[in-house]
Amino acid sequence: MIDQENEENIGSLYRDVWDQFKNHKGALFGGVVFLTIIIAVILGPFLWPFEANAIDIRSRNQGPSFIHPFGTDQLGRDTLARMLAGGRTSIAVGLCAMVLTIFLGTFIGVTAGFYKRLDGPLMRLTDLFLSLPLLPLLLVMMLLFREPLSSAYGPERGMFILIVFAIGITSWMPTARIVRADVLALKEREFVLAAIASGSSNSLVVRRHILPNVLSAILVSATLAIANGIITESALSFLGLGFPPDFPTWGRLLNDAVDYLQQYPERVFWPGLLISLTVLSVSYLGDGLRDALDPRMRKR
Repeated sequence: MIDQENEENIGSLYRDVWDQFKNHKGALFGGVVFLTIIIAVILGPFLWPFEANAIDIRSRNQGPSFIHPFGTDQLGRDTLARMLAGGRTSIAVGLCAMVLTIFLGTFIGVTAGFYKRLDGPLMRLTDLFLSLPLLPLLLVMMLLFREPLSSAYGPERGMFILIVFAIGITSWMPTARIVRADVLALKEREFVLAAIASGSSNSLVVRRHILPNVLSAILVSATLAIANGIITESALSFLGLGFPPDFPTWGRLLNDAVDYLQQYPERVFWPGLLISLTVLSVSYLGDGLRDALDPRMRKR
């Protein structure tokens, strides 16, 4: 009987969350756009007849046409095919970096907020990372670890691991501070104090009472982390410190298009537009999830 009531309560909660989410027009727009981009970059390379790295010198520097909707580059490679392949890499980096960022930020934030004796050291560590100049640090990490990882795992896989790790290890601090603040407020609530008084272990209290109630902050941080990962990877690739030149990403396409900016400005426009659309849609999606998961917003 109790399990049935719990299932009904969970179902009611999901319905309330969905009702609040679908009333957020920006979130619906962001969700549709982001889902469309993901489907396109996953299925597009299999459906589009041109390979991303297929060179055709006779078709180089062509403008948009029926055969090549986004034109071709200086080597005759189809721009649409390269954008689809590059989007798969850029979004994969953003998602994987988000997982690492959220794991580190949530772990450190919950630990610092719940265990008072660890609060000071962990927050000083967070402040230390926040004080570091992130872009120079990322550049140094790229230069130091590019060759060892490329030799160990191959150029593409090694750079993927390095970029994901570099973004994740330098982006967890805002999540940790947000989660810590929520945990500090939650651990003084009656239901948490009652769980501790009843003899529940700290790990059980964290799993059952703390983490579910900071889920809203974690999800919002996750969407921001995806956007940050995509932008950071694009910046590194644009600077020439990302993936190899023959491995397309949106940032690499921007880098390749700079030399032809005056003659073919559309080459900069298309990857820039996709980066902007992806980041904007993820941001709107995060706003909608925050409002939908906030009990105070659902009561309005």
